[in-house]
Amino acid sequence: MNEDVSQIGELNSVHGVKVLICYLLEKLDRTVTDEQLRLAAEDSGVINYFYLSDALSGLAESGAVVSEDFVDENGVCGTRIALTDKGRLGSDYFNMTIPVVYRRKLLKSAFRYFIALDAQNAFSCEIEEISNGCLVHFSVKGDDCDLMDLTFYAPDKDQADLICGNIKKNPQGAYENILGFLLENKEKEIDIEKYL
Repeated sequence: MNEDVSQIGELNSVHGVKVLICYLLEKLDRTVTDEQLRLAAEDSGVINYFYLSDALSGLAESGAVVSEDFVDENGVCGTRIALTDKGRLGSDYFNMTIPVVYRRKLLKSAFRYFIALDAQNAFSCEIEEISNGCLVHFSVKGDDCDLMDLTFYAPDKDQADLICGNIKKNPQGAYENILGFLLENKEKEIDIEKYL
């Protein structure tokens, strides 16, 4: 079977999209907002907005998902969606009716989206311009404490942008590399022989 979704198109049945949403929510094993689900689904190229909306309405009516309206700390309204036991059972029973190419593409897109979202919430990198250059502030948040809070000096905005851009490409890697270096850092050896 061809694994290229672009050649076979979007999933074009509301029933199939319902199964795929339940499958995705089961694999994510987390509550998501309707906006997060929409962004992950649309990015995959597997589900379009109209099928997604119809499918979510049908899943809520049948009790396969529950939704809860909320207002976040910034005053933004949204809806949280969680899979119920009924939806989990439907996913287990029907997920094999959806071709693996759709499941794989949607999961990859969703995992990529939520990894980036989690990283965005855990890591921050900001540039502060000062009179003689810039400061790049890099912080890593844990569940209940700050794991790292560093400030780097850059002589100009271009270098600050480069540092911050490289950190943002892979903040987890930056954190691990800095921590690894600090844990393995050794005292500098002095070659006394060259002074004799």
